[in-house]
Amino acid sequence: MKRRILLISMLIGIVMLMSGCTEVNEPITEESEGVWNKYFVYPLSWLITYFAELLGESYGLAIIVVTLLIRFVLLPLMIKQTKSSKAMQAIQPELQKLREKYSSKDQATQQKLQQETMQLFQKHGVNPLAGCFPLLIQMPILIGFYHAIMRTREIAEHNFLWFDLGEADPFYILPLVAGVTTFIQQKITMIGMENNPQMTMMLWLMPIMIVVFAISFPAALSLYWVVGNIFMIVQTLLIKGPDLKAASGNAGGAKK
Repeated sequence: MKRRILLISMLIGIVMLMSGCTEVNEPITEESEGVWNKYFVYPLSWLITYFAELLGESYGLAIIVVTLLIRFVLLPLMIKQTKSSKAMQAIQPELQKLREKYSSKDQATQQKLQQETMQLFQKHGVNPLAGCFPLLIQMPILIGFYHAIMRTREIAEHNFLWFDLGEADPFYILPLVAGVTTFIQQKITMIGMENNPQMTMMLWLMPIMIVVFAISFPAALSLYWVVGNIFMIVQTLLIKGPDLKAASGNAGGAKK
């Protein structure tokens, strides 16, 4: 879990670094050179512009459509992540037994704990880093969105609902919604792992980080994140429906 937190922190740092690149002030066109421009930024810029023209020059709706397209493309990976999360939940009792068995903090005992934990993961086909893969893939897309918005004049200068796509939300509504939907999405994902203190920490830490960054980033990025979160919430509810019903039934039984 510490590695996961470190990885997420590094990725957010990369977002901040790349979002400050000098190219952000250079218009993106079909003639733009470089792998980043040709295969990440320009395709996103073209897609958003294309759908905006189909939707009556509504770049906000275009961003929503493109976000949903990206989510459907990533859907197989996201389903795999959700299933891996379910598998991780299933072996929590065995993990707890291992932690109790090797509770001593000396180096030899901790090495033995790590070895048997990895053997347990292999036995059940669980990848503890599977939850990070979707984030790894989303980061280039998120950075690409930032550049596409800032370097495509038509996108940056248009507004949608109450905000300008190229500017931060003046009322902080989208950042707050992004944080709330991130919390809900993570809360649903971690059902069955409520007793894990590291997961509980991430449940609160991630939404807070999203809100902090979304406050200063263009509102179009927050829009992308909110739509993506809603998609993930619906997807997780569909995949984990039986687990959610079981958890609800257990909670009701406990109250009685």
